[in-house]
Amino acid sequence: MKNRIIRINDEIKKELSEILRSGLKDPRMVSMASVVRVDTSADLKHCKAYISILGSDEAQESCMEAINSAKGYIKSQIASALQLRQTPDFKFIADDSLDYSFKIGKMLDDVNKGE
Repeated sequence: MKNRIIRINDEIKKELSEILRSGLKDPRMVSMASVVRVDTSADLKHCKAYISILGSDEAQESCMEAINSAKGYIKSQIASALQLRQTPDFKFIADDSLDYSFKIGKMLDDVNKGE
């Protein structure tokens, strides 16, 4: 069962990435958005998608609003692409791990330059 969920997570991540890249025509999607991770429940009723968005805080916020307003469209696209018995309801979560890693890398560079 666990392998099945892993495969489904991978497929949802791939399809969701494609939808975010080319499927959403919302003008609020001004920033680069990428899917970092997808966690689907074992019963396929819920799915948490962690989205990383590059850009200012305002751009990130408007991009997340655009993604959340397109939940129905995204769900229908995933349903037609994967043809699962049940398509999960999505919860999109802004992931700032890339920004955090850039900040840590910059701090380490600054410390190394100081030596």
